[in-house]
Parts: sequence; structure tokens; C-alpha cells
Amino acid sequence: MNLPDYNFLPAPLWLVTILHVVTLTLHFVAMNFLFGGLIVLVFGKMANKWDDPTVSKFIRLFPSAVAATVTLGVAPLLFVQLVYYRQVYAATIVSGWFWLLLVGAVMIGYYFLYASAFSINGSRGRVPSFLGLAFLMLLYVSFVFSTVFSMGERPDVYQALYAANQSGWVINSDVGSWLFRWLHMILGAVTVGGFFVGLLGKGNEPVYNLGKKFFLWGMMTTMILGLVYLFTLGDYLLPLMRSVAIWLVVAAIVLSLAALHFFFRRKFVASALLLFLSMVGMVVVRHTLRLIFLEGKFDPGTIPIVPQWSVFIMFLVFFVIAIGLVWYMLKLFLVEKPA
Repeated sequence: MNLPDYNFLPAPLWLVTILHVVTLTLHFVAMNFLFGGLIVLVFGKMANKWDDPTVSKFIRLFPSAVAATVTLGVAPLLFVQLVYYRQVYAATIVSGWFWLLLVGAVMIGYYFLYASAFSINGSRGRVPSFLGLAFLMLLYVSFVFSTVFSMGERPDVYQALYAANQSGWVINSDVGSWLFRWLHMILGAVTVGGFFVGLLGKGNEPVYNLGKKFFLWGMMTTMILGLVYLFTLGDYLLPLMRSVAIWLVVAAIVLSLAALHFFFRRKFVASALLLFLSMVGMVVVRHTLRLIFLEGKFDPGTIPIVPQWSVFIMFLVFFVIAIGLVWYMLKLFLVEKPA
């Protein structure tokens, strides 16, 4: 009996790559709203913070943000597994139990975010504790994703780790490959979270100032840490400098600073657009780095293509509908209702 061959792409590589970049950026928008906004509210200092109506509105959005983050994360995960399934699968096997515990961490964090939203109208004193516990769960999720996907880009690392220990209780020992990447992701989330807090509090000066502070200092520290991360790349830095990705890094920095400028001038639409474009640029840079890490070990261009256009058309139709519905629901929630 001959088993069917699934070693092919159902669409051209360029299309899969574009869809991966777009969907991953949208996932990051939702994730940064959730994780970054959570960090801002938990650690930000503001008088009567838990009694503020704008803060309460933000907290009530957190459970929906979890659903949006998870839903928007499915597509990029599937697209990356279409191309890099061997690398991703091998890395998740090495850290198998940590990977499986993600489900429990998300569910627990989800529960505490719902508990926070329900407590806003009752036991407000419990809200900081509930949000803090949710933060710890999401911090664990971010840690596992950073360690596993950085391991997947280094076949020599996961091969050596699996050969030495097959228990599934193994974390990527190449700390330099994920530590600064993880911290950069967290600070990037703080930056975008600060933007969203300020955006939601545009009519509430204390909340706007809180978001503005985190947006500013989050962006500055993210840029510094990003430069540190570049210099930890070692032999991979030179190929990156020779690629178009280095210009995307510069463009993303300029766009981020422009977004900050428009945010301070309260031109939120322009700021949001520029911030989104800078995130797209950084996602493309992240993709380019993956190709550089895997050069000589895996070439995605060698995968055969067997088009399955009906599946992709179905995906695009429902994807556009889903984005439209999310946009409509956000408008219903955020538009001020007449008294």
C-alpha cells in the first residue's frame, strides 16, 4: 500500500508567504492589544486606576481579545507549518510537555480575564490579582513560543537536544537565540499596548497620558533591545545586512517614530496606520532571518507545488468576512452611546 505524498504546497510559495505575513501581523495586533494592554494596566501608575470607566472598558475587552488573538493565530501557524512543518514539529516534540501546557495556560489566563471583567462591577479589589495571574499565564505562553520557534530555526540545536533527552521536558538551551528575541517581543507588546490604552483613553486625560508614557518608553527600549538582538546574531548578521531586510528595519524604525509623532498630536488614524506598517516590516524581517538561519539546511523553494485553489479561495472569503465582523463588533463596543 502506497501512502499519499503530502510533501507539497497547495499554492505558490510567494502567496503562502504573503498570507503568512499578513495573518501573523494581524495576530500580533490582537496579541499586543491583549498582552501589552495587560502589562500597561497591571504595572502602570494612575490615581484611582481601578475605578476609572475607561480602564474598566479596557478590562471588559480582554476576554474578547483572547478569542481574537487565538483565532487570528490559527492561520499564521498553519501557513508556517505548510512550509516549515519538519522544523516546527521537531522543535515542539523536543519541548513537547511545555508545548502541551500552553492549552492549560491559555485557559487559566482566559478564566482570570473573565473574572476581572465580571469583578469590575463588584469586587474591584480582586481585579489587580486576577489581572496579575492572567499576565503570568500569558508570559508563559510568550516564553514557550519564543523558545520553540527559535529552536525550529536551528536544526543542529533540536537534533542535539533530542539525542540527549527525549522526555519532552527540554527547553532550548541556546539561550542567546531566544532571550533577546523574547524580550524584544514583550517590549514591542508594551509599545503597542500603550498605543491602544492611549487610543481608548483619548477622551480621558489620565488614561491617555498613561498610554502615551508606555508607548514612548516602550518604543525607545524596544529599539535599543532590537539593536542589541541584531548584534547577538553573530555570523548571521552579515547576510542580514546584505539583504533587503536591513532596509525594512530602518523603515520600521522611521515608521514607528512617525506613529509616535502623530500619536502625540492626537492624529490616531495616521498613527495606527504607520504603526501597523512598521509591524508588517518587522514580520518580514523576522521571516528573512528564518531563511538566513536555515540557509544550507532547508530551502522552501524546493517544495513541489500542487495548487488547490478552491481551498485558498474559501479561506480568503471567510477570512475577509471574519475581519469585517471583528471590525464591526469593535465599532459597536467602542462608539460612545448617547445617554
